[in-house]
Amino acid sequence: EGKLCLLLENKYWGVDWLKNSIPYLIPSAKQSLDSIGISFMDSCRAKGLNTYRIVVTSALRTEDDVKILRKHNGNAISNSAHSYGTTYDVSWKKFRLVGDPNHRPLEMVDPDTLKLVLCEALRDLRHRRVVYVKYERMQGCFHITSRL
Repeated sequence: EGKLCLLLENKYWGVDWLKNSIPYLIPSAKQSLDSIGISFMDSCRAKGLNTYRIVVTSALRTEDDVKILRKHNGNAISNSAHSYGTTYDVSWKKFRLVGDPNHRPLEMVDPDTLKLVLCEALRDLRHRRVVYVKYERMQGCFHITSRL
């Protein structure tokens, strides 16, 4: 019905190759994703780290996507929250380095450090009632549902 937003990479987040979903969310979910990306990047800067973007690893799932995923993912359920365009996954393992506008030398930041920064950003947004967050240990991502 034209109520979905296409997820095109921007300055706050990137999109991984999506195997079992398509890159669409409802507008309020995309807004929450932007909030996470902005908060994460601001936290990186505040801590004196080089700036990174978060990476979306899953978004809207069709019925066929869910059927295929359920065959090899024990966390997948038939009534997936991903089916409504309100839920997406953000990796806690993959991040994309952003070039420094002041041409500061780019130093790689340990992925565990970036994971902690992302955790802080998600915790703050959860407390502000922007998102629900579930830690997915086996899939290497945070399962996020917009509350906007």
